[in-house]
Amino acid sequence: MVITKFFKLVEIQTKAASIIPFLLGTVYALFRFHEFNGYHFALMLISLLSFDMATTAINNFYDYARAKKKDGYGYEVHNAIVSYKMKPGNVLAVIFTLLIIAIAAGIVLVTETNLLVLLVGGLSFAVGILYSFGPLPISRMPLGEIFSGLFMGFVIMFTSAYIHVEEKLASLMLQGGAVFLEVQLVEVLLIFLVSIPAILGISNIMLANNICDLEEDIENKRYTLPVYIGRPKALILFKLLYYAAYFDLIVLLFMKVNPILLLLVLLTIIPVRKNIKRFTEQPTKQFTFALAVKNFMMTNVARIAVLAIAVVMTRL
Repeated sequence: MVITKFFKLVEIQTKAASIIPFLLGTVYALFRFHEFNGYHFALMLISLLSFDMATTAINNFYDYARAKKKDGYGYEVHNAIVSYKMKPGNVLAVIFTLLIIAIAAGIVLVTETNLLVLLVGGLSFAVGILYSFGPLPISRMPLGEIFSGLFMGFVIMFTSAYIHVEEKLASLMLQGGAVFLEVQLVEVLLIFLVSIPAILGISNIMLANNICDLEEDIENKRYTLPVYIGRPKALILFKLLYYAAYFDLIVLLFMKVNPILLLLVLLTIIPVRKNIKRFTEQPTKQFTFALAVKNFMMTNVARIAVLAIAVVMTRL
């Protein structure tokens, strides 16, 4: 029962949004640079997963503490603190424990790699905390989709590739009181282009969540993007982001960045379109929100699988 409460508090089912870009960056490093470091992989996985769980718990705690609407599916069922009658003190203890584990693993990873990991990791930690906490959390502004997409889709993928190849992407050094940053612009730009489907998929998970919670967010003074642009325009944006992700895959094929095998990923557009239609017809947290997560999983797991197959084929 305790582990069930914990998993509900940290919303373990949503951790795919951070683990998939992490795995994508790892497979990309293997595919493009033929390098893999198991120790670095384990350290980042521990730090990333612990921090992701901590920020989710912070978000649930903050919503619990600040909620003005005390009824409805979002408050009574979706928030584990309420549905499991958790003690606030115990929730805070879990949050601090997860943060300590994340920071400790991150520090060890920095000592094993480069100061750039400290810079990128520190920035990610700051954004992760500010996303759910503070006088004006990012999640309560119309910037949630942008920040979640960029940091979880691109920054995680970049870092997970970087810990295996380091200076082949960038390096940060301190010499004589001066800071020297060297960036391989072409390689970093390619990682960004490869990460676009993950960026847009994660942004759409956040957008779908905010569309479903539109009325409750207005009542609880959470001024998210759908609150500003309205549900009809938000649903149009929801569709367009998916099609932009497929367009990016086609561009990468023409640029010969992705292997020709990635054409197989385009087949996922069939179930994705069905899920888009179902969600736009009935956007609810209880019945259709999970479709946004399924779309993200389907498209990006397929990319990881295809890249992994390409890696194996190049080794044979």
